[in-house]
Amino acid sequence: MFTAPAASDPEGVSVAEQSLAAQAALMPQALGVFAVCLPIYVWASSYAGNAAWMSATFAIFAINWGMFYFSLQQLRRTESRGPESRGVAWRTRVHVMCGLLWSVTVWQMAAFADHAGPARETLLMMTVGAAVICLFFTTPSLPSLIVVGPAAMAGPLLALWSRPQSWALGEVAWGAFALASMLSLVLNQTLRRQYALAAEREVLARERTASLAEAERLARSKSALIATLSHEIRNGLTGVAHVLAAAAGHGGRAQPSREQSVAALAAANDLIAVLNATLDSETAEAGRLMVDTAPFDPVAVVRELVATLRPQAAGKGLELQVFVESALDGRHAGAAMADGARVRQVLSNLLTNAVKYTVRGRIEARVERRGERHLAIAIADTGPGLSPEELAEAFEPFRRVDRTAAGLPGAGLGLSLSKRLIGLMGATLTADSAVGVGSCFTLELSYDPGILLDVGDRPGEPEALGEGSLKVLMAEGDGLNAAMLRTILEQLGHQVVHAQNGRRAVDLARAVGFDLIMLDGRMPLMDTPAAIRAIRGLSPPVGQVPIIAVIGADAAEDAGDCLTAGADTVMRKPVSVAAVARAIAEADDARKKAA
Repeated sequence: MFTAPAASDPEGVSVAEQSLAAQAALMPQALGVFAVCLPIYVWASSYAGNAAWMSATFAIFAINWGMFYFSLQQLRRTESRGPESRGVAWRTRVHVMCGLLWSVTVWQMAAFADHAGPARETLLMMTVGAAVICLFFTTPSLPSLIVVGPAAMAGPLLALWSRPQSWALGEVAWGAFALASMLSLVLNQTLRRQYALAAEREVLARERTASLAEAERLARSKSALIATLSHEIRNGLTGVAHVLAAAAGHGGRAQPSREQSVAALAAANDLIAVLNATLDSETAEAGRLMVDTAPFDPVAVVRELVATLRPQAAGKGLELQVFVESALDGRHAGAAMADGARVRQVLSNLLTNAVKYTVRGRIEARVERRGERHLAIAIADTGPGLSPEELAEAFEPFRRVDRTAAGLPGAGLGLSLSKRLIGLMGATLTADSAVGVGSCFTLELSYDPGILLDVGDRPGEPEALGEGSLKVLMAEGDGLNAAMLRTILEQLGHQVVHAQNGRRAVDLARAVGFDLIMLDGRMPLMDTPAAIRAIRGLSPPVGQVPIIAVIGADAAEDAGDCLTAGADTVMRKPVSVAAVARAIAEADDARKKAA
């Protein structure tokens, strides 16, 4: 028995579905053809010597007609419920069985005609025509064509070859059947090619629909992005502009107070946070957000973030505490396995949200083991809390809960970006919240107790590069970025020499002895990888100076190119004092290990 294509082959199933649908659509026409031919057959049968036997043929016709009608209705109901309601193999068997019923009718007609006396040959040739009709109406479905056609023709052929006087007619009938079979097979293959094209067209249509839906989703995301950034940038820059206007003495106003300056700085920092989250979200949306897995000390990360946010929490009258399981608080206490920088970003989002939305009470950061191979970091607060519906809304990009976020800055990207980052690292982020009680966000990471991290390896505790002030070569083509980076380096106590392009940076590195070189990821005249290779090609000690590549937040490919060219570490824009200090320590450590 023929077996239908497997369900795992979508194109094959679609072809089989279309074949069965086409054959089912021909059933009424097949019944109509038999109805038209029946009076002719009855008239010819009236000349048979055994005309009374014809009643058996009528009875089989009536039975087949009823079963065909029942089967047709069942197949229509099955198709209305969808192809999944019944398997293709089951429907194919129904079609084949219905065709075999008509084959039984043809056999009965052949048996009747074989004993019809003088009308024998005429009735047998009419029976051959009935078999050819069965063959024609099974053409759309290859299993029915292969099984039903030969089964229907076998009866008339055996009857014609059973007597010598009808052998010649038997050969004619055989030739007619062979010709009809070949034509039916050709037609079947043509139909199957059409079905395959139709299936491919359906697949393309579904892909096009999916692409349109994705394009609409991206358009909505871009619209939300523009609306959010427009609002946040306008508010942030307006506050900064007012303070700068006062500082410049515009309008005869007095110099800005310390409170105004602090407010302007907070607005600028909020704006930077919004832009960073937006850039990371867009990078993740484009599939270019990369994470690395490496051992790091989660306790040091949590304590550093809490220490950074404690003044802000104290200013609101909040208590911010850290609780660490005793087994994790040792000098050699194992390590979490994830991207330390991205985990820091996620925890910073969670802690910042807790401080931002909590009006009174306390905030706790708890670090503890979960079994042998997992570690949990929980951030709990006594804030306003969220309902299940609001909690789901909070994890959607560009969505903020109106009840809790009114009047507070933010783009509504922190939780959605955190969830995406955690998913990329193979970790989990869960949330429990109750309105009026508070919220608890728990980050669960992989943990390896066999890795021993020394205190000096903990993030957030960089060692200074060298002793005292460093002579730093800074290559940056953008004037504003150069001014910002120079300010940070001088704030850290270093001397800075500025080069505006890669070629000038190589010339200065060759002529002047520097303790550190910082190169922008994309520079004019000579690109950054080429400049790094040129500096590394200089004779020692110039060619061994630590090099930091400062790349854009969305330029992941630049990091690999710079590291391959010989940079010791990379730092992403926008820069901060802590990031620059950490990058200097990492570059120094990488250079010491290479030596």
